[in-house]
Amino acid sequence: MAPAPQQPTPSETIITDASSENNNVTITGKIYTRVRLATKSDLSHIYQLFYQIHVYHNYTHLYKATESSLANLLFKENPLPLFYGPSVLLLEVSPTPFNEPKNTTDEGFKPVLTTFDLKFPVVEGQVEEFRSKYDDKSDAYIAGYAFFYANYSCFNDKPGFYFESLYFRESYRKLGMGKLLFGTVSSIAANNGFVSVDGIIAVWNKKSYDFYINMGVEVFDEFRYGKLHGENLQKYADNKGKMEEESC
Repeated sequence: MAPAPQQPTPSETIITDASSENNNVTITGKIYTRVRLATKSDLSHIYQLFYQIHVYHNYTHLYKATESSLANLLFKENPLPLFYGPSVLLLEVSPTPFNEPKNTTDEGFKPVLTTFDLKFPVVEGQVEEFRSKYDDKSDAYIAGYAFFYANYSCFNDKPGFYFESLYFRESYRKLGMGKLLFGTVSSIAANNGFVSVDGIIAVWNKKSYDFYINMGVEVFDEFRYGKLHGENLQKYADNKGKMEEESC
């Protein structure tokens, strides 16, 4: 049985408005975080967070995923070895400390616990929508995620990570949590024999660009990102037979 959660000190005030119109939790003083590997119980939260990043980039018209399709992508019955397939780390927050994690061989990743000193109050405005379902801690909320998977290159004899996206809900930005989440992914890579952490950096987003530079990421200006997709990709499927005949 897990020990009872510690009561907050006066510097860790929790203000809860339980009215039906405004059910918020406001955290001041300190905020406690846990970075852990997502499980199937997190599926609805992952779906919502993936949608939110599409909203942020004005790409909602491109969002095709469903909870069912994400389950098939992220939580296959016969998955690849840990971190080689699509992997999601979630960052949870709480006004009270998390229990010290155990070395869980079934999940293969020990959650990372950290405490942040807050310079301003943080308001959790979607208490029920983003309440964590991971364990019996009722005051933990999903704040953001990192999505990554193994990639390969002929330039290296070992795989690296492709860092697909990093996202935080608005209340949890500018708190230093991005460094924690990206740093955790980088630590996993370094400690497990992966040779790099690659990804796309939006040059129009100066804050994001500077963040990755400050984290040690090297930008290669001589390369441009290219993508074959949509109708242009389908042309190859439709003309497959014809292309094979012409190549003979």
